[in-house]
Amino acid sequence: MLTATSSFYPLLSKPSSPHINLIPCPALGDLFSLKKRMVRCCHNLNDGMQNGHVVLCHEEKLRRRFLLFFSFSSGLLSTFPSYGKTKSKNPYDERRLLEQNKRIQKENNVPEDFPSFIREGFEVKVVAPENYIKRDSGLIYRDFEVGEGDCPKDGQQVTFHYVGYNESGRRIDSTYLQGSPAKIRMGTNALIPGFEEGIRDMRPGGKRRIIVPPELGPPVGPSTFFSSKQFEVFDVELLNVKDCQRRTIGFYSDVVCN
Repeated sequence: MLTATSSFYPLLSKPSSPHINLIPCPALGDLFSLKKRMVRCCHNLNDGMQNGHVVLCHEEKLRRRFLLFFSFSSGLLSTFPSYGKTKSKNPYDERRLLEQNKRIQKENNVPEDFPSFIREGFEVKVVAPENYIKRDSGLIYRDFEVGEGDCPKDGQQVTFHYVGYNESGRRIDSTYLQGSPAKIRMGTNALIPGFEEGIRDMRPGGKRRIIVPPELGPPVGPSTFFSSKQFEVFDVELLNVKDCQRRTIGFYSDVVCN
């Protein structure tokens, strides 16, 4: 019968010689000794025979097990912060951000059926009624009045009123408050891409709300009016469309729109 004087770790291999006692190795706490020790493991059974005893050294195996367990535990603990930083979509957070945006818009006295925005970092979701239309370019619009006549073409002059809003519903510009409508020639890059795309298929007398995404919006920088990438909302009223011709008198040249 094989007997072991230590029952802390199970027997890993069964010796072939009978009447052999096992001499245990030092305890696990001895592994933390500050003095370096040389550990000699007896792999040859004949070399380990001393007075009928076989010295089976488990210290090296215990040390390897401890280091393996410590490395595995450290690996698990190191993954916890990274797992915590991975933020999943939470419907409650979206509802909270939506209610917050609506509350701010109400304080800014936004017009009826104004779109809402759920902003979380650089990600923005537009919440608008079903009567809004979204194009492949990302532009969103809604017609309140269609108007009559022909749509403007490149080179023609358009006269229009507009009111500009940001995501919180704060008014950023208005030709109504300025007292005179805006006049611009189409196709001259005088308007931001989203605004020009939004009025290109309007007709005189039409009224439209245009939601311009950041990629179709104005440039951002210290030298511009806009300081961050945001959605812009414009309520536009197209007044008229005029043909334009270039006029040259001597060394003077200009464009006249009738």
